[in-house]
Amino acid sequence: MSDRELLAGYVENWWSAVGDFVTLLEELEPDDWSTPTDLAGWDVKAVASHTAHLESLLAGGPDETADIGEPAHVTGPMGQFTEIGVVTRRDREPAAIIEEIRTTTASRRATLNAAPPEDPAAPADGIFGLIGWNTRTLLRNRPLDVWMHEQDIRRAVGRPGGLDSPGAQHTADYLVEAFGFVVGKRVAPPAGTTAVLAVEGSAPVAVLVGDDGRAQRLADLPDAPSVTVAMDRESFIVLAGGRRTAAPGAVTVSGDQELGERIVASLATTP
Repeated sequence: MSDRELLAGYVENWWSAVGDFVTLLEELEPDDWSTPTDLAGWDVKAVASHTAHLESLLAGGPDETADIGEPAHVTGPMGQFTEIGVVTRRDREPAAIIEEIRTTTASRRATLNAAPPEDPAAPADGIFGLIGWNTRTLLRNRPLDVWMHEQDIRRAVGRPGGLDSPGAQHTADYLVEAFGFVVGKRVAPPAGTTAVLAVEGSAPVAVLVGDDGRAQRLADLPDAPSVTVAMDRESFIVLAGGRRTAAPGAVTVSGDQELGERIVASLATTP
């Protein structure tokens, strides 16, 4: 696959996720917009507003500033930045937020289609380039961000679904890749430990902890791994996304139970 094809795939996954996100927002009842989500301090409207803010910036919209105050759920510079879009859209009607997302994403997609990105290492657009992201990181993260927020809203309002979409596949496969980091850096079991992560719908991942403490991915699944952690896609997403614990009985640990529990408790790799 060429670099251009790789990046084009990310763009199409993002566009698919945006379509699903907008469709969900259009289906919400008025009272749904004030429903709290798993994201501390954010209701459904805040999640939609944050998404509108980022998509506006990516489409070439103006930088936004706001006095966000000192909300308890904002704990660092990134949180301060993401809160701006929530504050600046606090008085807007849901329909206006939906229309903003629809309009800005259509504009950005047209731009990307007219001049398809070809260099994954090129600096990302705008503020994302300023924080050190390249084009590959930005385009790869957008479908993840939009789809994760779709799921945040679905859980909040009790509308399950969207777990077999292109955005879902992209996000699950992307987050599975962090398993080696979770095992080697966060859990740090002894050298020689082998661990397998089996998420329904994604290829299983096996890692081996080396003498240097790093967990290297294995080409083949070991016959008798030290531990295997298995779960469905939704359980993995809420754990890897740091949203909430999985439902009782949704995660199965085979082998070293204590190690497996530590792995499950350390899976969160994205806010």
